[in-house]
Amino acid sequence: MTPFKLLNPVYTLDRKELLPAGAVLSEETLDELISSNRDTSSPLYSLLKHGSVKHDCLEFMSHHPYREIFAVHEQYTAVMNLMEAAHVHPAILESLDYFKKHDFDTYRHILMVSALSSLLAQNLMLDSQDVLKEFMSCPNHDFGKICVPLQILKKTDPLTRKERLMLEHHAPAGFVILSYYLRDSRNIASIVDRDHHERKDGSGYPMGTLLADRMVEIIVVSDVYDALIVPRPYRPTPYDNRTALEEITEQAKQGKIGWEVVQALVAYNRKSKPYYRDCTVSLEKRGVPPADNLYGILAPEDDCPEK
Repeated sequence: MTPFKLLNPVYTLDRKELLPAGAVLSEETLDELISSNRDTSSPLYSLLKHGSVKHDCLEFMSHHPYREIFAVHEQYTAVMNLMEAAHVHPAILESLDYFKKHDFDTYRHILMVSALSSLLAQNLMLDSQDVLKEFMSCPNHDFGKICVPLQILKKTDPLTRKERLMLEHHAPAGFVILSYYLRDSRNIASIVDRDHHERKDGSGYPMGTLLADRMVEIIVVSDVYDALIVPRPYRPTPYDNRTALEEITEQAKQGKIGWEVVQALVAYNRKSKPYYRDCTVSLEKRGVPPADNLYGILAPEDDCPEK
């Protein structure tokens, strides 16, 4: 792991600081942090039996376009069985409760990215069921957002540069926290939290590494897709489904994500549900992104608070 300097502190939901701002994140730092966690016998709890998680998942999946994506009963059942079998650390459930209460958009997003990723992985990773089960031990790619102030997560105006960096902090923060709780920095769930904003061409964050893990790549595509098709604080109007798929296809053309995951997503969006390798993805762009999209737009420096 390439050492990485944290710009902000990392803390748990109960505000226990794990690493301070300025700490260098390295294998040695993580090993020391993990060894400080003496809780080696924390019980695991059912994900879908927690609160209204199962009811909420079913509700979210009943709306377009997920209603069409999960239309094949056998595939839908396989995903639900996988989620039913997921037993997670209590900190994961506490984070879901936190987001459900304080940032419902993030709560919904977490659950739908998990469900969609599970569906895609059932097709793309038939020989890696152990990896998939390991990922489902922590279905929360945005866990680190507990370290991001709610006023930033829910801001409807352009972010300042400082706020943008704080938002991007959720990726390494989630990696640190999950490594601590799971006592394993090499767990796929921890790696997903760290790398779900990395890209195959090295243009992502937090470290600009070349994305090469198929499970992480599936999360990346699911994350981007779900973020596009629903209203967000920075974009009240969602992308229509065709335009969202075109945006993701464009990222594949640019070498940021792989074609096979895009093919699988497009295949599930088609009524005939073709095998993903037989699915031809159109490169024609006919959709128009929403006019009120503020994603990637930074507030002018004059609007930034004084240091």
